[in-house]
Formats: sequence, structure tokens, C-alpha cells
Amino acid sequence: MGEHLVSIVRYEKPYASVQKAVFSCGGLEKLPPRARVYIKPNIVFWTRACAFPKWGVITTSRVVEDVVVLLKEHGVDDITIGEGVVAAPGDKETPAHAFATLGYEKLSRRYGVKYINVMERPFKKVELGDGLVLKFNADVLESDFLVNVPVMKAHNQTVVSLGIKNLKGTIDIASRKKCHSAVRVKDLHFYVARLADRMPPGLTLIDGIYTLERGPGFDGRMKRSNLLVASADILSADMVGAKVLGYEPAAVPHLAWAAKNRGRPADLSDVAVVGEKIEDVASFHEHDFEYSKTEAGEMPVPLARQGITGLFYRKFDSTMCTYCSALNGLILNAVRFAWRGEPFDRVEVLTGKIMAPAPGMKSTILVGRCMYRLNKDHPHIRKLFAIKGCPPAPEEVAGALRKAGIAVDPALFAQIESLPGFFMARYQDKPEFDESFFQVEE
Repeated sequence: MGEHLVSIVRYEKPYASVQKAVFSCGGLEKLPPRARVYIKPNIVFWTRACAFPKWGVITTSRVVEDVVVLLKEHGVDDITIGEGVVAAPGDKETPAHAFATLGYEKLSRRYGVKYINVMERPFKKVELGDGLVLKFNADVLESDFLVNVPVMKAHNQTVVSLGIKNLKGTIDIASRKKCHSAVRVKDLHFYVARLADRMPPGLTLIDGIYTLERGPGFDGRMKRSNLLVASADILSADMVGAKVLGYEPAAVPHLAWAAKNRGRPADLSDVAVVGEKIEDVASFHEHDFEYSKTEAGEMPVPLARQGITGLFYRKFDSTMCTYCSALNGLILNAVRFAWRGEPFDRVEVLTGKIMAPAPGMKSTILVGRCMYRLNKDHPHIRKLFAIKGCPPAPEEVAGALRKAGIAVDPALFAQIESLPGFFMARYQDKPEFDESFFQVEE
């Protein structure tokens, strides 16, 4: 038997399936008496403008409520649900709307739990070793026990997003940006691997009722998988979760780093799996978006298949932070709608913190403050269109594209909050995609 126990349970019915997953792995054996418990769901994105596909993107309210009930049955009275929803700096309304819509207000009334937007709470500076310093939400650090409830998803920058990656939602905005480092060795994977190092003891319960390909957002491909993975050891839960998604843990950079930091193997040789067998439930989930490199340009494969030429839209890298990433999909969709069959005039679009302009381009668009500061004086640039904001203003992005000869529709950028609604059509009238999983009944 391995030293670390992980359970895999098929989700069959409310509460009973969560209870089985947690009890099978001994997930609450280290729960102290009269503990202050912090529940960390995953609400990677929210918009007040429309309904959007949440399956595989956001932790189901069903599982969150089941965790609350389980804790209450163990005599826990001090429960806080905390998350740092990705929103514009200073935006308090969007997180509040997310918590209300997901039923956290009802959980508060019914069970006496608290729920907090970590962006409105104090942060504490934490030294993680190797020169890494990040600011974490003080509430989670001061808790006695952490119940980490991530979604089971593949991720286009970190291969998978599970328990460790979910803790990125407990750090402040400056720390999140810092994680997307341009330093080759101490990169995003290096930072993410450390996120759990100073956390209190706890339980990781991976919500795989719905899973996601090419996450972390609503533009990925969602699946009904009906799985729960649980462990009192976060790294073990993540390594098993990675295998379920079709990836060897050693091939997931932040998991390989985390294993090395803990002096553990990354091959599951010190992990015992109970319940379902990995090979019986595993299903490969693509994590990346395919890009095309030709003489005519570089761009995502769907744009290349559409016949678009004259555009050089290089593949994003791990240095592009969340706030620029939120615009990336919108830009690409706007370009697709703007294409009229004539080649664009050798326009390149650069993102992140390390890309450099290519020779021979007629127009260069620098997206975001980091890219502008890095390349504003680059000798290869003939005509510069810069979006200097952090985060970039959508209307400025539209203006830069139009000035470079790509006649995108400004209305798309003015209605960015409504964009996720367009993806709902993929899942409507499919009974397996049930919105009730994200609601709490009266």
C-alpha cells in the first residue's frame, strides 16, 4: 500500500457520493475539534450580463453544499467559503452576484456559513522559498483546516488545473501577475508548485461531475464525467486527477516541481488508490489550442482553416496573465468575424511578457503594459499600435486592430461581458448539462 490514500468515486447522488469519497480516503481524520474551516471552490470567471456554460468551469454548488453538510455533521460551526473571483480591479458587484447566483447566500442562511470575496479581505506576505514571495488571503492562512474543492479540468497553460492550481485564487492580483513570470526557470509552473506549501492541513475534493478540455474558461469543451477524487494530501489528489485526465504527473510541470520540492516520486508509487480504478475512469482531455505555422502567417488552426492570411498571431505562453487571457479569445473571434477574404496587411499581435517583434511586419500590436514596456522601442517595429493598460481596455484593443487594418466590430468589445453567452448554444437541450448543479434549493 502507498503512504498516501486517494479515493475515486463515481458521482451517483447528492451527499452520499461526497461522503463516500471523503470517508474512503480518511479526508477528515486530521480535522481538529472546534476547527475554523475554509472552503475554497473554483469560480474562475463570472459575468452579470448573461448566463454562460459553467459546467467544468466552476465548482458545482451541489458539491459545495454537500461539503458544508458533512462538516456540520462533524460538529464544525465556523465555516468560511472564500474565493477571489477574476474581475476588474475594484469590482465588488461581480463577485457578490456570483456568490448570490451560486446559492452561497442560501447556504449562509441555512447553515450559518460565511462567504467572502478575498479581494475585499486582508492579505499576508508569505515567503515560499527559492526567493518566491506572494501575498495570500489572511483568512485561509489563519484557518485550522482547508477544504479545497477545485474542478477537474485541463488547462491551456498549466496542463491541468486541480487542487494546487486552485489556490491561485487565494492570492492578490499583484501576486497572480507575478506568477506569470518571464524568468525562464522561475516561471508559472515553478510558482504554482509552491502555492500549497504554507496552507493549513486539509482535504482536497476534486469535483469531476463535469470536466473540461482546453480550460480554464467557458470556451473549452465540457463533459459530463460524474467523478470525485479526494485525498488528505493535495499533491496525491492532483497526481491521481492528472492521470484521470490522461496525463502522467511527471509531464505536468507544476506537479513535477511539487513532487521534487516534497522529496516524493511523481509516478504514484507512494500513492494508494481506493474505489474506482484509474484505468476504468480515465479519459484524455486535450489541454492546448492548436496553432498553425505557415509561410502565410502564424495563428490558431481555426483561423488558418478559414483561409485568413497576413496575420501573425503567435501562440500565447505562460507569461500571459489572467487579465490579458480574458481578452485573447475575444480578439481571435473578432478577427474571424472581420475577415472578408482579402489578406490582412502583415499584422502581428504580441501578448505576454517575452515575445519579440518579427522582421518584415508592417504593423505590430502590443497587447498590455508588459508587452508595451518590453518592445515599444524595438527596431523591427515599423508601425506601432499599443494597448498600454493593465488590464488592457477592450475599446482600445478594438481601436488598435482597426487602425492596423483589421475592421473588427467595436460592438463585440463593448459587449465583452455578454461573450460567454454565445457558447451556451453548444450545450442547450442536452439533459446531461444540468444548470441545477449550480443552484441551492430553497
